[in-house]
Amino acid sequence: MDATSTASFRWLKHAKTFPRHQDRLSAPQQTADLFATEQEHRDRQIAIERIESLAQSDRIKNEFLATVCHELRSPIGAIQNAVKVLRSPNNAAIPLQHQMCALIERQSQQMAFLVAGLLDITSIGRGQLCLHRQLVDLSAILRNAIETLEWDLKGRCHRLEISGLESPVWLMADAARLEQVFANLLGNASKYTAAGGDIALSLHVSDGSAIVRIRDSGIGLAPDALPHIFNLFMQVRPAAQRSASGLGIGLALVRAFVEAHRGNVAAVSAGLGHGSEFTVRLPLEQ
Repeated sequence: MDATSTASFRWLKHAKTFPRHQDRLSAPQQTADLFATEQEHRDRQIAIERIESLAQSDRIKNEFLATVCHELRSPIGAIQNAVKVLRSPNNAAIPLQHQMCALIERQSQQMAFLVAGLLDITSIGRGQLCLHRQLVDLSAILRNAIETLEWDLKGRCHRLEISGLESPVWLMADAARLEQVFANLLGNASKYTAAGGDIALSLHVSDGSAIVRIRDSGIGLAPDALPHIFNLFMQVRPAAQRSASGLGIGLALVRAFVEAHRGNVAAVSAGLGHGSEFTVRLPLEQ
């Protein structure tokens, strides 16, 4: 082997120990590939979560539409039957006319209430909720809400304990909206408390806020339901217990109206079968 061949052989032998261009990029490339893989994994996870969220929203929407149909079908059927009686040529049906008129009025009011609730939700979603604020007495608002539910409470033989309404408590507020808030909370307490059960309403003032508590001895709430209780269209009770549960918008409206007054509302329960307590805090007029 000549000198030139020997030198070439030595160069080739040692060249194997030098990193080639491709080898020098291998470590950074592997890191980049790793980051790309992690990013793709995160993107997939985000996509999966979005799909699950959309599926959940679709399920809630379908349940809501089914509930709307159910809630409207009952008063519509009652009104149609009443109209048939009123149109009857039989003179024997004449004494029933006043009763049928009262039924039509009651069911029409129920339908109007459902529609008004849906319109309120639409206004809130568009940021168009308007409050007509004026100086009002919260004690008087609570008494009006109790009067609105008086027949329901008496009809189910509930024992209602009231405290703290003896003196006026002044707020700058929309009286109609607050009455709607407390009528809703009292209505739920009555609806989900067995006949002969206990309901308590109290009002007191602390740290510049008016605090209203409504407590019942009803069916209560499961711990996993509490975080969702004020969500729009959310039905947190089992389907078997929803015959009188409404559209799932009442508590969402309660929270929206209370927060529009710069207040807050919270719910607590010791669990199913142990009743519930709702607390509303509203700032006092300064």
